[in-house]
Amino acid sequence: MKKSVLLFAAVLIGSVVSAQFRQGPELEPPPEGFKPASTNTFLAPYPAVNAQTRQAIFKVIAPTAQNIQVDLAGKKYDMTKDEEGIWTCTSDPQVVGFHYYAILIDGVAVMDRNTLAFFGSNWESSGIEIPEGPEGDYYRFNKNIPHGHIRSIHYWSEINGLERPVNVYVPAEYEKNPDKKYPVMYLVHGWGEDENGWSNQGHLANIMDGLIESGEAVPMIVVMPSGDIKTNSAVREATGNITDIYANDLIPFIDRTFRTLTDKDHRAMAGLSRGGFQTCLTVSAHRDKFSWMGTFSGLFVRGDDGIENAFDGLFKDADAFNQQMKLFFVSTGTEERNPKELVETLKEHGIHNIVFHESQGTAHEWLTWRRALNEFAPKIFK
Repeated sequence: MKKSVLLFAAVLIGSVVSAQFRQGPELEPPPEGFKPASTNTFLAPYPAVNAQTRQAIFKVIAPTAQNIQVDLAGKKYDMTKDEEGIWTCTSDPQVVGFHYYAILIDGVAVMDRNTLAFFGSNWESSGIEIPEGPEGDYYRFNKNIPHGHIRSIHYWSEINGLERPVNVYVPAEYEKNPDKKYPVMYLVHGWGEDENGWSNQGHLANIMDGLIESGEAVPMIVVMPSGDIKTNSAVREATGNITDIYANDLIPFIDRTFRTLTDKDHRAMAGLSRGGFQTCLTVSAHRDKFSWMGTFSGLFVRGDDGIENAFDGLFKDADAFNQQMKLFFVSTGTEERNPKELVETLKEHGIHNIVFHESQGTAHEWLTWRRALNEFAPKIFK
């Protein structure tokens, strides 16, 4: 009897709470062939994705709105309203992978409350994953292998004058081998994103877990810092150089805090988009600290710089670069600005240790960068 009373009470409370937070009419389940996106919030049926057609259905409950659109992948889709105030639209077929999007309600861009929040373009954005087939298993959670940990911590920057956030991945074996030291990859996000990008949108932990378990990559620590110079209520002016923050504040903190191999041959740096640009600048200014580097959609040389002057002379002395750097990995999507000609120019200049990689069918987006990481990590520290 007591158990029955407790069960009834739990159901009643759950119903009351559900009613409190549910607004407007119930949404009908997605039509056949469509499933709730993996990026949805708990119990949200929409957006719904069709894995075969790669279309997405969006629904918004807003009875008093006059006009609503979905802004997805560079196109605005008009939504239509039914008699209950539910707005609906179906997208065109999308490229597989992760996409940011926004809901425009009477011209104002807002997040879709049905999705998790992903920081992109300098605001908390909605996101949707258009699923790949089995070829995407490398960035999905594998219940059959050991898993590492991502630790979200802060370090003090004397240069910035603030505490700064950083996420650190340690491999599954880290706690089981208390006397072992590890190489370190520093991995930077792009413009408009933050230190959580590689963990959330990039699925870094799943990628690294799989590569390490299969033996393709050596066990390593991956450091994912904030690439912005931030302010707070006391420090209103952003100060310092991000490359110096990485080299003089972040690296010493990581070496003090984690069991790291501290010589340059066991330290790598890579980044996507602006993070690739920061990688080139940081390596150029601190060549004694890195032997491996990668740019993912991030090799930019301004026309007036030329190869010899780019990144404060990083490539000027080709022989010195070849001796200092064991690998220069350059990756891009085939549907974005392609640095292939620049890579050929570097080779002609005498840079020999370049590996060029293209992600087929992708643009300036997270699937390009997941694939780049999956190719880069197995090539370093060997």
